[in-house]
Amino acid sequence: MNSETVLHMTAATWHDSAVLPYAAYLRVYEPLTAFAPQDQARWARYAESRDRPRRAGALEVEHGESVRRLLCVPPLPAPERESPNAYLRRVEETLYVCPWQSRLRSWLAFAEFRGGIPVKLASRFVPQAIAEQTADDFDRFKRREQSLRTHIRTSTWHVPTSWFVPFDSKERWLVLGSEQSAEQSAEPAAPATAAPPRNMLYVTSMAQARRRVARALVVIRRHVGHVTALTEVEEVGRWLEEFHPHSLVELDYGGLVHLMDDATLQGDQSVAEVSTALASLDNGQEELAFAMYQRVILRWRAIKNLETAN
Repeated sequence: MNSETVLHMTAATWHDSAVLPYAAYLRVYEPLTAFAPQDQARWARYAESRDRPRRAGALEVEHGESVRRLLCVPPLPAPERESPNAYLRRVEETLYVCPWQSRLRSWLAFAEFRGGIPVKLASRFVPQAIAEQTADDFDRFKRREQSLRTHIRTSTWHVPTSWFVPFDSKERWLVLGSEQSAEQSAEPAAPATAAPPRNMLYVTSMAQARRRVARALVVIRRHVGHVTALTEVEEVGRWLEEFHPHSLVELDYGGLVHLMDDATLQGDQSVAEVSTALASLDNGQEELAFAMYQRVILRWRAIKNLETAN
């Protein structure tokens, strides 16, 4: 169940003080100059607005919009209009923008959801007439637009191993508890606003992310016969290539931090372990590579198993 739509459909008990969805996010922030002139003006105005959601509460706002939409009668799998919101970062004088694209992401997630289960079962979540109207709206959109590129990827209940590849352990930003006490290996590209009270982030430049993915692919092709691992890293690499070369890439543990206590979060070195596994494999240290890879797999398997726990 890695569909964002399915995640939101299970949130019938949501309210204003709800816990965030148990999901992680891989985001790309493009520099303002990467957008069309009219969008540059819009995002520049948005960045100066006092009414926009601030970073500390943006995930809750985004989640709340989805849940309210799906709890209405009849439910709406996708918003009627595209979201005007975005995540922002500012590095020195450069503004970086990661649009929410809630409508496009909902369409894509709903299409995945419908394609993965029988029609009769799908109609129990969304009436067939509403589902068909949503699909028709998406088809009209696709006829107008050349790209279905999204700036945000979502993974429920775990972080895919391939998502750790673009980052370095020194790029970690960890905030524990409500007192904003932070353990930081390196400032994550100067966030535009304060991080939420409990958070785990990695942020890197697009150039670094692409180099690390490219190196990983060389190692995997040379030493690993695991087609799934190769395909997953290739998919991340292809996605990164769709964006401006001076973008920023962010891995956000999102609501998954609420499934881990402070000691577990502090001890989570998944990025470092994946990097060590790849380097060891390339150096002929197969046992060390296997041990590091198993640490990551077992850690996230244990967390993902909570999805079906009583």
